[in-house]
Amino acid sequence: MRIRWSGTHQEEAQTPEVIALSDTNVGDPETGLTKVPDLVVIAEEDVDDTAKVVNPRDVMLVVEVVSRTNSLTDIRDKLLDYPKMGVPLYVVVDPRKDRKTVTVHSDPSRGPDGIRYRKEVPYAFGETVAAGRWSLDTTSLKSYPAEW
Repeated sequence: MRIRWSGTHQEEAQTPEVIALSDTNVGDPETGLTKVPDLVVIAEEDVDDTAKVVNPRDVMLVVEVVSRTNSLTDIRDKLLDYPKMGVPLYVVVDPRKDRKTVTVHSDPSRGPDGIRYRKEVPYAFGETVAAGRWSLDTTSLKSYPAEW
Protein backbone atom coordinates (compact mmCIF):
# COMPACT_ATOMS: atom_id res chain seq x y z
CA MET A 1 0.00 0.00 0.00
CA ARG A 2 1.43 3.35 -0.98
CA ILE A 3 0.71 6.50 0.95
CA ARG A 4 0.02 9.81 -0.71
CA TRP A 5 -0.81 12.76 1.50
CA SER A 6 -3.56 14.67 -0.36
CA GLY A 7 -2.19 13.67 -3.77
CA THR A 8 1.39 14.83 -3.19
CA HIS A 9 4.24 14.39 -0.76
CA GLN A 10 3.39 17.01 1.84
CA GLU A 11 6.88 16.84 3.29
CA GLU A 12 8.43 18.11 0.04
CA ALA A 13 5.82 20.84 -0.32
CA GLN A 14 6.53 22.16 3.19
CA THR A 15 10.29 21.83 2.98
CA PRO A 16 11.54 21.99 -0.62
CA GLU A 17 15.10 21.13 0.44
CA VAL A 18 14.05 17.55 1.22
CA ILE A 19 13.12 14.63 -0.95
CA ALA A 20 10.66 11.84 -0.16
CA LEU A 21 11.62 8.42 -1.48
CA SER A 22 9.57 5.24 -1.45
CA ASP A 23 10.76 1.63 -1.31
CA THR A 24 14.37 2.69 -0.73
CA ASN A 25 16.90 0.53 1.12
CA VAL A 26 18.06 2.09 4.37
CA GLY A 27 21.16 0.33 5.66
CA ASP A 28 23.06 1.02 8.85
CA PRO A 29 26.74 0.03 8.88
CA GLU A 30 26.89 0.51 12.66
CA THR A 31 24.11 -1.94 13.59
CA GLY A 32 24.08 -4.07 10.44
CA LEU A 33 20.31 -3.47 10.13
CA THR A 34 18.66 -2.88 6.76
CA LYS A 35 15.05 -1.80 6.26
CA VAL A 36 12.90 -0.79 3.28
CA PRO A 37 10.50 1.89 4.57
CA ASP A 38 7.34 2.82 2.69
CA LEU A 39 8.52 6.44 2.71
CA VAL A 40 11.82 7.99 3.77
CA VAL A 41 12.53 11.73 3.88
CA ILE A 42 16.09 12.99 3.55
CA ALA A 43 17.75 16.29 2.72
CA GLU A 44 18.18 16.62 -1.03
CA GLU A 45 21.89 17.34 -0.50
CA ASP A 46 22.29 13.89 1.12
CA VAL A 47 20.87 12.01 -1.86
CA ASP A 48 23.53 9.86 -3.53
CA ASP A 49 22.17 8.34 -6.72
CA THR A 50 25.11 5.93 -6.88
CA ALA A 51 24.62 4.48 -3.38
CA LYS A 52 22.86 1.14 -2.96
CA VAL A 53 21.44 2.16 0.42
CA VAL A 54 20.55 5.35 2.28
CA ASN A 55 22.45 5.93 5.50
CA PRO A 56 19.82 6.10 8.28
CA ARG A 57 21.75 8.87 10.00
CA ASP A 58 20.84 11.07 7.00
CA VAL A 59 17.14 10.21 7.34
CA MET A 60 14.85 12.88 8.76
CA LEU A 61 11.59 10.92 8.80
CA VAL A 62 10.33 7.41 8.05
CA VAL A 63 6.68 6.59 7.36
CA GLU A 64 5.40 3.02 7.41
CA VAL A 65 1.91 1.85 6.51
CA VAL A 66 0.99 -1.19 8.60
CA SER A 67 0.70 -4.23 6.39
CA ARG A 68 -2.43 -6.31 6.72
CA THR A 69 -0.39 -9.52 6.48
CA ASN A 70 2.69 -8.61 8.51
CA SER A 71 1.63 -5.89 10.94
CA LEU A 72 4.08 -6.85 13.71
CA THR A 73 7.01 -5.87 11.50
CA ASP A 74 5.87 -2.23 11.45
CA ILE A 75 4.42 -1.88 14.94
CA ARG A 76 7.01 -3.91 16.85
CA ASP A 77 10.18 -4.82 14.94
CA LYS A 78 10.77 -1.56 13.08
CA LEU A 79 9.71 0.42 16.16
CA LEU A 80 12.65 -1.21 17.96
CA ASP A 81 15.13 -1.04 15.06
CA TYR A 82 14.70 2.49 13.69
CA PRO A 83 15.84 4.30 16.87
CA LYS A 84 18.93 2.05 17.02
CA MET A 85 19.62 3.05 13.41
CA GLY A 86 19.44 6.76 14.28
CA VAL A 87 16.10 7.58 12.61
CA PRO A 88 14.75 10.60 14.56
CA LEU A 89 11.06 10.36 13.56
CA TYR A 90 8.99 7.27 12.83
CA VAL A 91 5.37 7.68 11.71
CA VAL A 92 3.21 4.57 11.71
CA VAL A 93 0.00 4.70 9.69
CA ASP A 94 -2.32 1.90 10.81
CA PRO A 95 -5.18 1.64 8.28
CA ARG A 96 -6.70 -1.50 9.76
CA LYS A 97 -10.46 -1.05 10.03
CA ASP A 98 -10.45 -1.44 13.84
CA ARG A 99 -7.53 0.97 14.35
CA LYS A 100 -7.37 3.83 11.80
CA THR A 101 -4.57 5.63 13.62
CA VAL A 102 -1.37 7.51 12.90
CA THR A 103 1.31 7.43 15.59
CA VAL A 104 4.39 9.64 15.68
CA HIS A 105 7.38 8.19 17.50
CA SER A 106 10.25 10.53 18.33
CA ASP A 107 13.06 11.31 20.76
CA PRO A 108 15.25 8.25 20.21
CA SER A 109 17.57 7.97 23.17
CA ARG A 110 19.25 5.49 25.47
CA GLY A 111 17.57 4.43 28.69
CA PRO A 112 17.65 1.44 31.02
CA ASP A 113 15.88 -0.59 28.32
CA GLY A 114 18.30 0.42 25.53
CA ILE A 115 17.84 2.87 22.68
CA ARG A 116 14.13 3.46 22.15
CA TYR A 117 11.74 6.19 21.04
CA ARG A 118 10.82 7.97 24.25
CA LYS A 119 7.88 9.96 22.91
CA GLU A 120 4.74 8.62 21.24
CA VAL A 121 1.82 10.77 20.06
CA PRO A 122 -1.29 9.05 18.64
CA TYR A 123 -3.67 10.62 16.12
CA ALA A 124 -6.87 9.46 14.42
CA PHE A 125 -7.42 9.48 10.67
CA GLY A 126 -8.64 12.93 9.66
CA GLU A 127 -6.50 14.85 12.15
CA THR A 128 -3.52 17.00 11.26
CA VAL A 129 -0.45 15.12 12.42
CA ALA A 130 2.54 17.02 13.78
CA ALA A 131 5.72 15.13 12.90
CA GLY A 132 8.81 17.17 13.58
CA ARG A 133 8.79 20.14 11.25
CA TRP A 134 5.94 18.75 9.16
CA SER A 135 2.17 18.96 9.49
CA LEU A 136 0.56 16.03 7.72
CA ASP A 137 -3.05 16.20 6.59
CA THR A 138 -4.57 12.74 7.07
CA THR A 139 -8.07 13.43 5.76
CA SER A 140 -7.36 11.49 2.55
CA LEU A 141 -6.10 8.34 4.29
CA LYS A 142 -8.15 5.22 3.64
CA SER A 143 -8.57 2.19 5.88
CA TYR A 144 -8.35 -1.37 4.66
CA PRO A 145 -11.50 -2.70 3.01
CA ALA A 146 -13.77 -4.64 5.37
CA GLU A 147 -12.98 -7.96 3.68
CA TRP A 148 -9.24 -7.72 4.50
